[in-house]
Amino acid sequence: MKRYTTAWLNDVLVTLFMEAGASREVSETTSSILIEGDLLGHHTHGIKLANGYLRDLKSGHACGDHTALSVKKISPVAAVFDGHYILGPYLVQQALEQSATAAQQSGIGIVSIKRSHHIACLASYLQPFVEQGLMPIIMTSDPAVKSVAPFGGVEPVYTPNPIAMGIPSRVQPILMDVSISTVTNGSVAKAHAEKNQLAHPVILANTGLASDNPADFFSDPQGSILPLGGMEFGHKGFAMGLMVEALTSALAGYGRKDEPSGWGASVTVMVIDPTLFAGKSTFLDETDHLVSACLDSAAIDPKRPVRMPGQAGLARKEAYLEQGIPLPSDVLTELKKAIDDSSLKGCMGAARP
Repeated sequence: MKRYTTAWLNDVLVTLFMEAGASREVSETTSSILIEGDLLGHHTHGIKLANGYLRDLKSGHACGDHTALSVKKISPVAAVFDGHYILGPYLVQQALEQSATAAQQSGIGIVSIKRSHHIACLASYLQPFVEQGLMPIIMTSDPAVKSVAPFGGVEPVYTPNPIAMGIPSRVQPILMDVSISTVTNGSVAKAHAEKNQLAHPVILANTGLASDNPADFFSDPQGSILPLGGMEFGHKGFAMGLMVEALTSALAGYGRKDEPSGWGASVTVMVIDPTLFAGKSTFLDETDHLVSACLDSAAIDPKRPVRMPGQAGLARKEAYLEQGIPLPSDVLTELKKAIDDSSLKGCMGAARP
Protein backbone atom coordinates (compact mmCIF):
# COMPACT_ATOMS: atom_id res chain seq x y z
CA MET A 1 0.00 0.00 0.00
CA LYS A 2 1.36 3.38 -1.00
CA ARG A 3 2.20 5.70 1.89
CA TYR A 4 1.83 9.47 2.06
CA THR A 5 3.85 11.90 4.15
CA THR A 6 2.11 14.29 6.50
CA ALA A 7 3.94 17.20 4.83
CA TRP A 8 2.58 16.31 1.38
CA LEU A 9 -0.92 15.72 2.69
CA ASN A 10 -0.87 19.00 4.59
CA ASP A 11 0.25 20.96 1.53
CA VAL A 12 -2.54 19.40 -0.52
CA LEU A 13 -5.30 19.89 2.05
CA VAL A 14 -4.36 23.47 2.91
CA THR A 15 -4.32 24.33 -0.79
CA LEU A 16 -7.71 22.67 -1.35
CA PHE A 17 -9.36 24.45 1.57
CA MET A 18 -7.94 27.83 0.64
CA GLU A 19 -9.04 27.39 -2.99
CA ALA A 20 -12.54 26.68 -1.64
CA GLY A 21 -12.50 30.02 0.18
CA ALA A 22 -11.29 29.14 3.67
CA SER A 23 -8.82 31.41 5.42
CA ARG A 24 -5.30 30.16 6.05
CA GLU A 25 -6.07 29.89 9.78
CA VAL A 26 -9.09 27.65 9.18
CA SER A 27 -7.34 25.68 6.42
CA GLU A 28 -4.22 24.89 8.41
CA THR A 29 -6.07 23.85 11.56
CA THR A 30 -8.57 21.70 9.66
CA SER A 31 -5.81 20.02 7.66
CA SER A 32 -3.82 19.24 10.80
CA ILE A 33 -6.78 17.69 12.63
CA LEU A 34 -7.86 15.58 9.64
CA ILE A 35 -4.33 14.22 9.15
CA GLU A 36 -4.06 13.48 12.88
CA GLY A 37 -7.14 11.29 12.56
CA ASP A 38 -5.40 9.11 9.97
CA LEU A 39 -2.16 9.10 11.96
CA LEU A 40 -4.11 7.57 14.86
CA GLY A 41 -5.79 5.08 12.52
CA HIS A 42 -9.28 6.62 12.53
CA HIS A 43 -9.60 6.62 8.74
CA THR A 44 -13.38 7.17 8.65
CA HIS A 45 -12.91 10.49 10.47
CA GLY A 46 -9.71 11.80 8.92
CA ILE A 47 -8.71 12.90 5.43
CA LYS A 48 -11.73 11.12 3.96
CA LEU A 49 -13.91 13.94 5.33
CA ALA A 50 -12.10 16.66 3.36
CA ASN A 51 -14.12 16.25 0.17
CA GLY A 52 -17.40 16.68 2.07
CA TYR A 53 -16.03 19.75 3.84
CA LEU A 54 -14.98 21.21 0.49
CA ARG A 55 -18.42 20.59 -1.01
CA ASP A 56 -20.06 22.41 1.90
CA LEU A 57 -17.61 25.32 1.62
CA LYS A 58 -18.41 25.68 -2.07
CA SER A 59 -22.18 25.39 -1.54
CA GLY A 60 -22.12 27.95 1.28
CA HIS A 61 -23.29 25.59 4.04
CA ALA A 62 -19.84 25.59 5.67
CA CYS A 63 -17.91 28.77 6.44
CA GLY A 64 -14.16 29.20 6.05
CA ASP A 65 -13.89 32.72 7.47
CA HIS A 66 -12.42 32.54 10.98
CA THR A 67 -13.54 36.13 11.68
CA ALA A 68 -17.19 34.99 11.54
CA LEU A 69 -16.82 33.39 14.99
CA SER A 70 -18.92 35.09 17.68
CA VAL A 71 -17.79 34.70 21.30
CA LYS A 72 -19.96 35.38 24.35
CA LYS A 73 -17.82 35.36 27.48
CA ILE A 74 -19.90 34.28 30.48
CA SER A 75 -17.20 34.36 33.15
CA PRO A 76 -13.40 34.06 33.37
CA VAL A 77 -13.77 30.28 32.87
CA ALA A 78 -16.84 29.92 30.60
CA ALA A 79 -17.94 31.04 27.14
CA VAL A 80 -20.39 30.26 24.36
CA PHE A 81 -19.27 30.27 20.72
CA ASP A 82 -21.63 30.79 17.79
CA GLY A 83 -19.63 29.11 15.05
CA HIS A 84 -21.82 30.18 12.11
CA TYR A 85 -20.85 26.78 10.56
CA ILE A 86 -17.14 27.53 10.41
CA LEU A 87 -15.30 24.24 9.81
CA GLY A 88 -15.43 22.42 13.13
CA PRO A 89 -11.73 21.65 13.65
CA TYR A 90 -10.95 25.37 13.81
CA LEU A 91 -13.76 26.04 16.30
CA VAL A 92 -12.89 23.14 18.58
CA GLN A 93 -9.20 24.05 18.58
CA GLN A 94 -10.02 27.64 19.49
CA ALA A 95 -12.39 26.49 22.23
CA LEU A 96 -9.80 24.12 23.68
CA GLU A 97 -7.08 26.77 23.67
CA GLN A 98 -9.36 29.28 25.41
CA SER A 99 -10.42 26.62 27.94
CA ALA A 100 -6.81 25.62 28.57
CA THR A 101 -5.84 29.21 29.36
CA ALA A 102 -8.75 29.47 31.78
CA ALA A 103 -7.88 26.13 33.38
CA GLN A 104 -4.28 27.14 34.00
CA GLN A 105 -5.55 30.24 35.79
CA SER A 106 -8.64 28.88 37.57
CA GLY A 107 -8.46 25.08 37.45
CA ILE A 108 -11.12 24.59 34.77
CA GLY A 109 -12.30 26.14 31.51
CA ILE A 110 -15.41 25.39 29.47
CA VAL A 111 -16.72 26.50 26.06
CA SER A 112 -19.99 25.43 24.47
CA ILE A 113 -20.31 25.80 20.68
CA LYS A 114 -23.50 26.11 18.67
CA ARG A 115 -23.76 25.98 14.89
CA SER A 116 -20.41 24.33 14.27
CA HIS A 117 -19.70 22.41 11.11
CA HIS A 118 -18.53 18.80 11.54
CA ILE A 119 -15.59 18.46 13.96
CA ALA A 120 -13.83 15.30 12.62
CA CYS A 121 -12.11 12.81 14.97
CA LEU A 122 -12.33 13.85 18.62
CA ALA A 123 -9.16 11.96 19.57
CA SER A 124 -7.20 14.16 17.15
CA TYR A 125 -7.31 17.14 19.53
CA LEU A 126 -6.15 15.52 22.75
CA GLN A 127 -2.41 14.83 22.72
CA PRO A 128 -1.05 18.43 22.69
CA PHE A 129 -3.08 19.32 25.79
CA VAL A 130 -2.25 16.10 27.62
CA GLU A 131 1.43 16.80 26.98
CA GLN A 132 0.92 20.09 28.87
CA GLY A 133 -0.34 18.10 31.86
CA LEU A 134 -3.97 19.07 31.20
CA MET A 135 -7.15 17.00 30.90
CA PRO A 136 -9.14 17.96 27.77
CA ILE A 137 -12.73 16.75 27.42
CA ILE A 138 -14.80 16.99 24.22
CA MET A 139 -18.38 15.93 23.56
CA THR A 140 -20.55 16.48 20.52
CA SER A 141 -23.89 15.78 18.87
CA ASP A 142 -25.35 16.64 15.46
CA PRO A 143 -28.83 18.14 15.88
CA ALA A 144 -29.57 17.69 12.16
CA VAL A 145 -29.16 13.90 12.29
CA LYS A 146 -31.16 11.10 13.94
CA SER A 147 -29.52 7.67 14.01
CA VAL A 148 -29.82 6.26 17.56
CA ALA A 149 -33.17 5.26 19.06
CA PRO A 150 -33.93 5.69 22.76
CA PHE A 151 -33.73 2.43 24.70
CA GLY A 152 -37.00 0.58 24.24
CA GLY A 153 -37.95 2.54 21.09
CA VAL A 154 -37.44 1.92 17.37
CA GLU A 155 -37.48 5.44 15.96
CA PRO A 156 -34.07 7.20 15.92
CA VAL A 157 -33.92 10.45 17.89
CA TYR A 158 -30.29 11.48 18.40
CA THR A 159 -26.72 10.73 17.24
CA PRO A 160 -23.89 8.50 18.58
CA ASN A 161 -22.78 11.51 20.70
CA PRO A 162 -19.11 10.70 21.27
CA ILE A 163 -17.07 11.77 24.28
CA ALA A 164 -13.28 12.14 24.20
CA MET A 165 -10.92 12.75 27.10
CA GLY A 166 -7.17 12.89 27.60
CA ILE A 167 -5.56 11.92 30.90
CA PRO A 168 -1.85 12.56 31.58
CA SER A 169 0.36 9.78 32.97
CA ARG A 170 4.12 9.33 33.07
CA VAL A 171 3.67 5.64 32.17
CA GLN A 172 1.21 5.86 29.29
CA PRO A 173 -1.16 8.75 28.51
CA ILE A 174 -4.81 7.78 28.25
CA LEU A 175 -6.56 9.07 25.12
CA MET A 176 -10.17 7.93 24.97
CA ASP A 177 -12.70 8.60 22.22
CA VAL A 178 -15.92 6.60 22.53
CA SER A 179 -19.37 6.91 21.05
CA ILE A 180 -22.36 6.52 23.34
CA SER A 181 -23.72 4.05 20.79
CA THR A 182 -22.55 0.58 19.86
CA VAL A 183 -20.96 1.82 16.61
CA THR A 184 -20.66 5.11 14.70
CA ASN A 185 -22.63 6.42 11.73
CA GLY A 186 -19.43 6.27 9.67
CA SER A 187 -18.74 2.60 10.36
CA VAL A 188 -22.31 1.63 9.44
CA ALA A 189 -22.15 3.68 6.22
CA LYS A 190 -18.79 2.13 5.30
CA ALA A 191 -20.03 -1.43 5.87
CA HIS A 192 -23.14 -0.69 3.80
CA ALA A 193 -21.14 0.81 0.94
CA GLU A 194 -18.78 -2.19 0.91
CA LYS A 195 -21.69 -4.64 1.26
CA ASN A 196 -20.20 -6.13 4.43
CA GLN A 197 -21.94 -7.43 7.50
CA LEU A 198 -21.13 -5.77 10.79
CA ALA A 199 -19.11 -7.75 13.34
CA HIS A 200 -21.97 -7.79 15.86
CA PRO A 201 -25.75 -7.18 15.88
CA VAL A 202 -25.47 -3.47 16.62
CA ILE A 203 -28.33 -2.28 14.40
CA LEU A 204 -31.93 -2.15 15.54
CA ALA A 205 -34.13 -2.94 12.54
CA ASN A 206 -37.43 -1.08 12.22
CA THR A 207 -39.09 -4.34 13.35
CA GLY A 208 -37.43 -4.02 16.76
CA LEU A 209 -34.96 -6.87 16.19
CA ALA A 210 -31.18 -6.60 16.52
CA SER A 211 -29.25 -7.06 13.27
CA ASP A 212 -25.71 -7.18 11.93
CA ASN A 213 -26.86 -6.11 8.44
CA PRO A 214 -26.20 -2.40 7.75
CA ALA A 215 -29.01 -2.44 5.19
CA ASP A 216 -31.43 -2.65 8.12
CA PHE A 217 -30.28 0.83 9.15
CA PHE A 218 -30.94 2.28 5.68
CA SER A 219 -34.43 0.77 5.42
CA ASP A 220 -37.75 2.57 5.06
CA PRO A 221 -38.81 3.26 7.78
CA GLN A 222 -35.24 3.83 8.91
CA GLY A 223 -33.60 1.53 11.40
CA SER A 224 -31.26 2.80 14.09
CA ILE A 225 -27.96 2.16 15.83
CA LEU A 226 -28.29 0.57 19.24
CA PRO A 227 -27.18 2.68 22.21
CA LEU A 228 -24.04 1.59 24.04
CA GLY A 229 -24.94 -1.57 25.96
CA GLY A 230 -27.05 -3.00 23.17
CA MET A 231 -30.33 -4.81 23.64
CA GLU A 232 -29.45 -5.90 27.18
CA PHE A 233 -27.90 -2.82 28.80
CA GLY A 234 -28.69 -0.03 26.35
CA HIS A 235 -30.48 1.96 29.05
CA LYS A 236 -27.00 3.01 30.22
CA GLY A 237 -25.92 4.25 26.80
CA PHE A 238 -29.28 5.95 26.35
CA ALA A 239 -28.82 7.88 29.60
CA MET A 240 -25.31 8.95 28.62
CA GLY A 241 -26.53 9.99 25.17
CA LEU A 242 -29.07 12.28 26.82
CA MET A 243 -26.30 13.71 28.98
CA VAL A 244 -24.32 14.68 25.87
CA GLU A 245 -27.41 16.23 24.27
CA ALA A 246 -27.93 18.39 27.37
CA LEU A 247 -24.27 19.40 27.62
CA THR A 248 -24.01 20.36 23.94
CA SER A 249 -27.15 21.54 22.13
CA ALA A 250 -29.13 22.49 25.25
CA LEU A 251 -26.22 24.27 26.94
CA ALA A 252 -25.40 26.35 23.85
CA GLY A 253 -29.08 27.02 23.09
CA TYR A 254 -29.39 25.59 19.59
CA GLY A 255 -30.40 22.05 18.75
CA ARG A 256 -33.05 19.63 17.56
CA LYS A 257 -35.96 21.91 18.42
CA ASP A 258 -34.58 24.35 15.83
CA GLU A 259 -34.68 21.68 13.08
CA PRO A 260 -31.33 22.53 11.46
CA SER A 261 -30.40 20.90 8.16
CA GLY A 262 -27.05 19.93 6.73
CA TRP A 263 -23.83 18.74 8.29
CA GLY A 264 -23.21 20.33 11.67
CA ALA A 265 -22.42 19.86 15.33
CA SER A 266 -23.17 21.07 18.81
CA VAL A 267 -20.02 20.83 20.92
CA THR A 268 -18.85 21.40 24.47
CA VAL A 269 -15.21 21.27 25.50
CA MET A 270 -13.69 21.43 28.95
CA VAL A 271 -10.11 21.54 30.11
CA ILE A 272 -9.03 20.76 33.69
CA ASP A 273 -5.61 21.57 35.14
CA PRO A 274 -4.80 19.02 37.89
CA THR A 275 -2.04 21.31 39.17
CA LEU A 276 -4.59 23.57 40.83
CA PHE A 277 -6.38 20.66 42.52
CA ALA A 278 -4.27 18.03 44.34
CA GLY A 279 -1.15 19.10 42.46
CA LYS A 280 0.51 17.80 39.33
CA SER A 281 2.84 15.27 40.98
CA THR A 282 0.11 13.87 43.21
CA PHE A 283 -2.22 13.55 40.23
CA LEU A 284 0.42 11.77 38.13
CA ASP A 285 1.33 9.45 41.01
CA GLU A 286 -2.28 8.28 41.03
CA THR A 287 -2.70 7.93 37.26
CA ASP A 288 0.67 6.18 37.00
CA HIS A 289 -0.45 3.68 39.64
CA LEU A 290 -3.74 3.08 37.84
CA VAL A 291 -2.15 2.70 34.40
CA SER A 292 0.53 0.33 35.71
CA ALA A 293 -2.07 -1.78 37.50
CA CYS A 294 -4.09 -2.08 34.30
CA LEU A 295 -1.09 -2.93 32.13
CA ASP A 296 0.11 -5.51 34.67
CA SER A 297 -3.27 -7.21 34.87
CA ALA A 298 -3.10 -10.85 33.75
CA ALA A 299 -4.43 -11.04 30.20
CA ILE A 300 -7.25 -13.34 29.13
CA ASP A 301 -5.13 -14.11 26.06
CA PRO A 302 -1.37 -13.80 26.73
CA LYS A 303 -0.88 -12.88 23.08
CA ARG A 304 -3.15 -9.87 23.59
CA PRO A 305 -2.04 -8.07 26.75
CA VAL A 306 -4.07 -5.24 28.26
CA ARG A 307 -3.52 -1.90 26.54
CA MET A 308 -4.69 1.53 27.56
CA PRO A 309 -7.10 3.64 25.51
CA GLY A 310 -5.08 5.45 22.85
CA GLN A 311 -1.99 3.27 23.26
CA ALA A 312 -2.36 1.56 19.88
CA GLY A 313 -3.13 4.84 18.15
CA LEU A 314 -0.04 6.56 19.54
CA ALA A 315 2.16 3.63 18.46
CA ARG A 316 0.57 3.76 15.02
CA LYS A 317 1.18 7.51 14.83
CA GLU A 318 4.86 7.09 15.67
CA ALA A 319 5.28 4.52 12.89
CA TYR A 320 3.30 6.53 10.35
CA LEU A 321 5.29 9.70 11.00
CA GLU A 322 8.42 7.77 10.15
CA GLN A 323 7.12 5.61 7.30
CA GLY A 324 4.23 7.63 5.89
CA ILE A 325 0.47 7.02 6.25
CA PRO A 326 -1.03 4.04 4.35
CA LEU A 327 -4.39 5.44 3.28
CA PRO A 328 -7.23 2.95 2.62
CA SER A 329 -8.77 2.86 -0.85
CA ASP A 330 -11.98 4.63 0.19
CA VAL A 331 -9.94 7.51 1.63
CA LEU A 332 -7.86 7.77 -1.53
CA THR A 333 -11.01 7.79 -3.65
CA GLU A 334 -12.42 10.79 -1.77
CA LEU A 335 -9.07 12.59 -1.79
CA LYS A 336 -8.69 12.06 -5.53
CA LYS A 337 -12.19 13.48 -6.14
CA ALA A 338 -11.24 16.60 -4.21
CA ILE A 339 -7.94 16.99 -6.05
CA ASP A 340 -9.51 16.44 -9.47
CA ASP A 341 -11.82 19.41 -8.84
CA SER A 342 -8.91 21.71 -8.03
CA SER A 343 -5.77 23.25 -9.50
CA LEU A 344 -3.87 20.26 -8.06
CA LYS A 345 -5.38 17.81 -10.55
CA GLY A 346 -2.92 15.06 -11.32
CA CYS A 347 -0.77 15.57 -8.23
CA MET A 348 -1.62 12.21 -6.62
CA GLY A 349 1.15 10.56 -8.59
CA ALA A 350 3.65 13.07 -7.28
CA ALA A 351 3.22 12.01 -3.67
CA ARG A 352 6.36 10.71 -2.00
CA PRO A 353 6.54 8.36 1.00
